[in-house]
Amino acid sequence: MHARVLSATTIGVDATLIDIEVDLSLGLMKWTIVGLPDKAINESKDRVQAALRNSGCDLLDRAITVNLAPASVKKQGVLFDVPIALAALIAGKQVKVASTLLSETIFLGELALDGAIRAVRGVLSIADHARVQGKKRVVVPIGNVVEASLIEGIEVIGVESLAQLLAYVQGQEEIAPEPCRFSEVAARTPSDVDLADVRGQWLAKRALELAAAGHHNLLLVGPPGSGKTMLARRLATLLPPLTFHDVIAVTKVYSVAGHLESDSLVTQRPFRAPHHTISQAGLIGGGSFPKPGEVSLAHHGVLFLDELTEFSRSTLEVLRQPLEAGKVLISRAQQAVTFPASFLLVTALNPCPCGYFGDGTDRCHCRPRAIATYKAKLSGPLLDRIDVQVAVQAVAYKEAFYAQQERESSSTVAQRVVQARCVQMARGQTQPNGMLSGTAVAQYCVLTDTAREAIAQVFDAHNLSMRGYHKVLKIARTCADLAGSELIEEKHVQEALMFRMLSLERK
Repeated sequence: MHARVLSATTIGVDATLIDIEVDLSLGLMKWTIVGLPDKAINESKDRVQAALRNSGCDLLDRAITVNLAPASVKKQGVLFDVPIALAALIAGKQVKVASTLLSETIFLGELALDGAIRAVRGVLSIADHARVQGKKRVVVPIGNVVEASLIEGIEVIGVESLAQLLAYVQGQEEIAPEPCRFSEVAARTPSDVDLADVRGQWLAKRALELAAAGHHNLLLVGPPGSGKTMLARRLATLLPPLTFHDVIAVTKVYSVAGHLESDSLVTQRPFRAPHHTISQAGLIGGGSFPKPGEVSLAHHGVLFLDELTEFSRSTLEVLRQPLEAGKVLISRAQQAVTFPASFLLVTALNPCPCGYFGDGTDRCHCRPRAIATYKAKLSGPLLDRIDVQVAVQAVAYKEAFYAQQERESSSTVAQRVVQARCVQMARGQTQPNGMLSGTAVAQYCVLTDTAREAIAQVFDAHNLSMRGYHKVLKIARTCADLAGSELIEEKHVQEALMFRMLSLERK
């Protein structure tokens, strides 16, 4: 006696279909689960057996073999409890289910010993994959209904218990599909921060605008309390709104990581600010069964590293791959998993160990050697990958409370950012300025004669690397886009060089 039920699992942030095959043969009661299951799946036989008994449908005294196909894919988690129980009952002829229902439906969920069905992770990715694969519906725990209903084009059936599931598949109880809630949920999450909250800091605000318009990584250097964190938190509000596909991509990461609330979408650009004690695995992702790290949780958003010099050098070095490729590859003995990690990096640090060097007061008593040692903690290759670098000074009392200048809101600056991004797309770019390849830089970063002379002088005087040279061109291209200029002029190059001076000083 054999039965087959469809389920799915997640690998990275994507899903793959899994066939749950159950065979009952003569012999003493014995469960055998094959197909590269993890410990949690091997333990499912005890949960399934107790849930079946407490739901009034005990199995016959048979040897039970469960195969999770394809056998080459490592499986993990507890979401196979429900399909295993259903397949076992069908194989034992205790339940009759139409073949069309089985071929069109994905089943998943964890079983409690009393037969209740508990929520699981990764449902959003599985529902989206089921839609892509042409499946008609997914049957999910009631706790995952809202999450799954964020995907359009597929029926979502929520069940509370094994008994209710069996009544549904046999046609004894009708459960209406949940309506798609994408528009409803997407409208719930206004941002609670605004650039207008920041007093003064005109140079730093310009740096934020450049970073957002061209997707340039940003370094903020200044004394404690100067507003570095406040500025960094408002960068995400200047970025263009997430598209539908971006929302789904980011929400998938949070779903797989177990950070998604049951009734929410990630509709705003993520802002992640890990502590400097974070491990490499916590930052980049990892584990025996790899899970997304902070760089992936910041996908399509902002990753903020405060007190940059306090992070271990080895932890910072793992950022090179995602900064260059926009994704993270984590290899394990059984499988290699790729997580998306296209984020905007914002870093902040003090100018010296005490934090007050160069602030115009006599509070700093750090020795020159201590300051040099402090700055030497910065990784040269990492610093070279940070485009825009700006000094943030403490705001004077008069400027904070008596200045009459109007403070621009995030929405006002975001309009200029969107316009600059549209200019880049109209030019034929597939990536924003900060992510252009070397060939694309030569194609799109066209300078006037005076601009070319200005950058040539700096190239020779500071022994610029080709990466540093391209960084200056990319920033200048963004300056020109914000100004509505087709060519990069000398003033754009000068502004770009101003935001690269911290790197130039190290040459």
